[in-house]
Amino acid sequence: MFRKALTFVLLVAVLSGCTPPGSQQNNANQGDPNAIVAGSAVSPTGDGAKISAAQPVSSQPTAAQAPALTATAPKNTPAVVKPTPTLAQSGASSPAEDQNGSQVLGPDSFPEGVSPLTGLPVENIENLALSPALVSVTNFPVTARPQSGLSFSPFVYEMYIGEGMTRFLAIFYGDYPKKGGETSGIALSDDRIGPVRSGRLPYESIRMLYNGFLVMASASSVVLPGLSSYTNVFGSDTGDINSALIPATKLEEIASKNPKRLQQAALTGLQFDSAAPANGKLGKMIWIPFSFLNQVIWRYDESSGAYQRYQDNADGKTFVQATDRLNEKPLAYSNVVVLFANHQAKRETLINIDLMYVDKMPALLFRDGKMYEIYWTTANGEYEKKTGLVRPIRFVDAQGNPFPLKPGQTWVEIVQQYTKYNETVDSEVYFELKNKTSPGSGSWAIHFFPTIPERK
Repeated sequence: MFRKALTFVLLVAVLSGCTPPGSQQNNANQGDPNAIVAGSAVSPTGDGAKISAAQPVSSQPTAAQAPALTATAPKNTPAVVKPTPTLAQSGASSPAEDQNGSQVLGPDSFPEGVSPLTGLPVENIENLALSPALVSVTNFPVTARPQSGLSFSPFVYEMYIGEGMTRFLAIFYGDYPKKGGETSGIALSDDRIGPVRSGRLPYESIRMLYNGFLVMASASSVVLPGLSSYTNVFGSDTGDINSALIPATKLEEIASKNPKRLQQAALTGLQFDSAAPANGKLGKMIWIPFSFLNQVIWRYDESSGAYQRYQDNADGKTFVQATDRLNEKPLAYSNVVVLFANHQAKRETLINIDLMYVDKMPALLFRDGKMYEIYWTTANGEYEKKTGLVRPIRFVDAQGNPFPLKPGQTWVEIVQQYTKYNETVDSEVYFELKNKTSPGSGSWAIHFFPTIPERK
């Protein structure tokens, strides 16, 4: 019976051009060449996990120290605007009002106590001086769900790691989950974040852009040399691949030991506006099939003004709403960004993504039930040239002017630069979503397919 089921899944994968998750249901890092077994040089924390500062958090590389990456695209990529030498800046030292009377924040400076990653006030202003923690959170096997702590992350990056699977890099900055604290009237019984899994090649670029440090369950011998400023976390149960979690208090402790790491204005660059920009297309649903057994759907919830995440239960058909293990609340994000970027695969599970010093590449922004075709950039602007530092990915319009996010949290789906997209039907049936079109429906299909590994 199992062989028949497997044969069916493989047949569907071939017909659809997708790759089924190879070993996503297995334990002990099977099928995961980027994960290694924990060594003995770790110390127990008393919270069910072991933490090892495998490499001290060092000083932040500057823009001049990091290698420049080019952003070349095949002919079938979405339209890419030619590089512009300098991006326009339109920030203000204090909140401004747009034509609709809404408050505009950023991109160059923010009021005291307001996070430059969300455009919202934080409870603990002192934490804004601490470096962001970037935690590698697993999405497979499905027993890792629901993950813990994601609803407290200002930014989550989801990326393809091979064999049909994706992994999250969640950024924690400003307010952390606090054991005993309340969120939406619910007292948190825990503050641990995870499950934590191995590091991946794209993590280093994102870490540099956010002037932060990585938290991961080590990495393969091929990946590890390319990562820096990291802390390793290992589970205490060798039979449970999901047992590695890190307390939020530990993240604060690690960040506080490097108080001078985050330099002033190093996280600026984003603009926020509570009013939705004009001329957006209807965008109430997003479907991204990373593989037949790894499909993601985001649905706009008008009551909350946010997008809620759903994912199939690794069966290609049963969609489950994503929640946070800490508070049992649905994962809801004010902004969902589909970011088109150049992927480079040395082999199936060894994939890097060009994110540094990119002049301008396409992106889709979903906010307020609308979809906007915009661009993203990490080009050296006036701030970078003056300070020698880098800042987070910025979002701009065709002329290079800042394009506003909605105040709140943002989830970024990274796909290949040549990924096609179109309006489809509102459904949860793979073949309907994949093959049907419905202009004006507001239901968008992002036709992801894996990067082909380079030939030896």
